[in-house]
Amino acid sequence: MADLERRDAIPVLYTRGTHYTVGFDVGRTFGSLIQSLLEKSVTLNETYIPLFNTEKGRKIYVDTYESVNKSFPQYIRELQGIADGAKVDFYKLFLLHMDDIITGGQDGTNQPVGCSTICVNEPDCVVLGHTEDALAEVLNHFYFVSAHIISETPEGKHGVVEERFTSLCYAGHLPGYTMNANHHGLVFSINTLSAKTLVGGKTPSDGSVLVAVVPARHFITRALLAAENFDQAQEILRDHGVGAGDGCSINMTFLKQEGDRLFHNAEMGPATNGSIESQLNILTASPGEHIVHVNSYQRLPVPEVTGLIIESSVERIQTFGKYPPPKTVADVVRMLSDTTGSNHRVFRDREGGRSQKVKTICVGIIDCIKRTWTLYADNPANVAPLVELPLLLKN
Repeated sequence: MADLERRDAIPVLYTRGTHYTVGFDVGRTFGSLIQSLLEKSVTLNETYIPLFNTEKGRKIYVDTYESVNKSFPQYIRELQGIADGAKVDFYKLFLLHMDDIITGGQDGTNQPVGCSTICVNEPDCVVLGHTEDALAEVLNHFYFVSAHIISETPEGKHGVVEERFTSLCYAGHLPGYTMNANHHGLVFSINTLSAKTLVGGKTPSDGSVLVAVVPARHFITRALLAAENFDQAQEILRDHGVGAGDGCSINMTFLKQEGDRLFHNAEMGPATNGSIESQLNILTASPGEHIVHVNSYQRLPVPEVTGLIIESSVERIQTFGKYPPPKTVADVVRMLSDTTGSNHRVFRDREGGRSQKVKTICVGIIDCIKRTWTLYADNPANVAPLVELPLLLKN
C-alpha cells in the first residue's frame, strides 16, 4: 500500500455510552484507519507478533493482560469494543498498548519516537504546547475522540463512575497517551521515556503469587483521564500495589485549580527492584516559570536505552536552549515549529532531503486562559490552524 501524503484533516467522534459501546463506536467509525495502521506497523508485524508467538512472549502478554484486567477491567472492555467495531484482532491492539514491554526493553536504535512539550505560566499567557511525534506509519492515522462514559457501578481500582474527556488518539489506541483534556479541567500531554529495564511480570522473592506490572504508557494514562485533582493524578501515576511497567513524562495543569496556576511535569519510571508502585518525580512551574520536556529523564535516576530517542532528545533540548524563555503563544509556536536541527529537528518531517522514520504528525496548543485547544496538521510556521476546539468543563 502506497504511503499517503500528509493530509490537512482530522476526524472527530462524539460518543456516549459504556466503556464497551464507546470503544465499539470508535472502532466502527475509524475501522479503515485502524486496519490500515495494523497493516503498516512494522514494529507490530516484525517484532511484537513474532515475540507473541514464542513461549516467553506469550507469558509476558498473559501476565500483563491479567494485571491490567484486574486493575482496569473497564479499559479492557473499551479496547475489546474498539477491536470488535473495527473487526480486527484484540491481541494486536493489546500488543500495541504493551509497547516494548513484550521485548523486555531494547537498545533504542529502533525507537525514534517521542514528543516535545513546552508549558508557559505567565500572567497573560498560560499555554501547553506539544508536538505529537510518532513513527512515520502513524501519519494520517489519528483522530479526536470526545467521549462521555457513565458506569452503573464504580469501575476499576480507582472506583470511577463517570468520565468525560477529549483525547487525540492514534488509530486503534485507547485515549490518554497523546494530548488530552477532561471535564474536571485537567489538561495533559505525554512524552515517551525509554527505561532500559522494562517489566512485564515479576515474582516476589518468597515465591508467592505472581504480580504483573501494567504497561504505563497507555493504561495508566488512560486512567489519568478520570482524575479530578492533582492528588488523584499522583495516585493514578504511582499505581500503588502494582506499578508501571515502563515510563513516560506527563505535563499537566488543572483549569479549575484554586490559587496560583501551576504546571507540573511528572517523570514516571517502571516499578523495578521489587517495588509495588511507579517511580515518580514531579517538577512544578509557578507563575513566571516554564517547563520544557522531551524524551529523556531529566531528574529521575532511571537507566535509559541508547540510540535515536536519546540523541534526538539531546539535540531538541539544545535547540530550545537557543531561544529566550518563552513568554507568549507566538514564542511557543515558533519553538515547536523549529527545523534548524542538523540531525534531529523539533518539527520532524524531512531532514536533509530524506524522509524520516519519525514524523511530527500534528502540533497542539492548549490555551488555559481562552480555554481552547488549537491543532495544526502541519508545521505551524507554514499553515493556519486546522481546528480550534473549546475545552468543556463540568458544571
